[in-house]
Amino acid sequence: MVAFIGIDAGTSMVKAVAFDQSGQPLHTECRPVRLDIQDGRVEQDMDEVYGGVQDVVSALTQRVGRPALVGLTGQGDGVWLVDESGRAVRPAISWMDGRAHALVEEWSAAGVITSVFRRTGSAMFPGCPGPVLAWLDRHEPASLDAAASAVACKDMVFQRLTGVRATDVSDASMPFLDPRTRRYCDEVVAALGLTHRRGLLPTVSDPIAVGELASGAPIASGPYDLAACALGAGVTAPGDGLLIVGTCLAALVVTRELDLDGDPAGLHISTDRPGQWLRAMPAMVGTAALDWMLGIAGVSHTEVDALLEATPPGAHGVRVLPYFAPSGERAPFVEPRLRAEFTGVSLESSRGDLVRAVCEGIGFAARHCLQAAGLTGSLALCGGGTRSSAWAQLFADVLARPVRIAEGEVGARGAVLAAAARSGTELDAGVWTAPVEVVEPDPARAAFYAKAYEEHLDRLAVARALARAN
Repeated sequence: MVAFIGIDAGTSMVKAVAFDQSGQPLHTECRPVRLDIQDGRVEQDMDEVYGGVQDVVSALTQRVGRPALVGLTGQGDGVWLVDESGRAVRPAISWMDGRAHALVEEWSAAGVITSVFRRTGSAMFPGCPGPVLAWLDRHEPASLDAAASAVACKDMVFQRLTGVRATDVSDASMPFLDPRTRRYCDEVVAALGLTHRRGLLPTVSDPIAVGELASGAPIASGPYDLAACALGAGVTAPGDGLLIVGTCLAALVVTRELDLDGDPAGLHISTDRPGQWLRAMPAMVGTAALDWMLGIAGVSHTEVDALLEATPPGAHGVRVLPYFAPSGERAPFVEPRLRAEFTGVSLESSRGDLVRAVCEGIGFAARHCLQAAGLTGSLALCGGGTRSSAWAQLFADVLARPVRIAEGEVGARGAVLAAAARSGTELDAGVWTAPVEVVEPDPARAAFYAKAYEEHLDRLAVARALARAN
């Protein structure tokens, strides 16, 4: 049996999928990984993440034998400090971490955030490598002294698997990569006060790095999960977009234009195609917000569809600003102190009202991000949120456009396609990325949500002003 394995080391789950030659999934293995969240700090155990990768790959190879090719992707941003062998110097600091929020505010007031965006097209937020490294340099320099590299999640895994120390242009995009030269911008490193830590930045492999597993199977590393999902969903034409409804709510639009003069927001992810980028607006919280709400309400995921179908659009007046992350928001604006808000709640509000209001709030955030990213073409939808058919319909209604539901595990799928392109292996990308269905918007609900979205923006403007004042 010829099989291809895609590995996706995500924020809350490590997954690996074995595909056949036509992209049909043969077997899937998953292992949960923990997040240590306390006082705005979010960390992960690297050994647990790496052990999860080993487990899922071992389980799949027992089923399908040695794969013909392996592709690796994983969560981006944060800082994973490792020694020469790729082992942890300290726990990984997640992209969700908020400890550097004061530093981001300091840089914003001093114009550093805008200056960096003008060079790289990336607007820094507390959990991205620049602020985290600068925070560590100020408050925990011994960790940086002990480290050989400050890498991303997939880079740590790849080094442990193959011995190769490298990153790729997608993970390097935030915040140090010049998107025109595809190399680190030393002026940005200096602007963040990190010139003396420049040696921690791993080599940028362009094209993506390759190596071998212990079994002898070839493996390629990259791009990171957002860009891998775009490949796995077939979003490669300029103007087309992807909405990832995962732990993070990410809006991506393919572009051939660098907009470095606009408002600093989101990032430009460099791709395997020089001269083409993904304009990305990765909001901080997607399904994590719904998971929180379900836990508070005592509702299981299997009940979401029934609750959404039983509660009308507008959730009987309950509204949610869905900014639940302890580090605030990063797209389509940076507001470290912004937090979630519920309004219109009364003793008559039901669990269905609260769940629908959260889902609608996330839908409005998605519309905001896609508009800022410049969506003009078709839109694909992927991620755990697509398991709810009612929520997928809600997205189509809120966005007032058809959405193509991508085949499952698009990150792992995209990792295989990237590895195949790197190795010269012929796979039919059109067949691998065909949507499973297209969801059309309901005109009446779309009209209702168009007005509700404008009201959402008004409430958001007030909340942002209050966040900055506190």
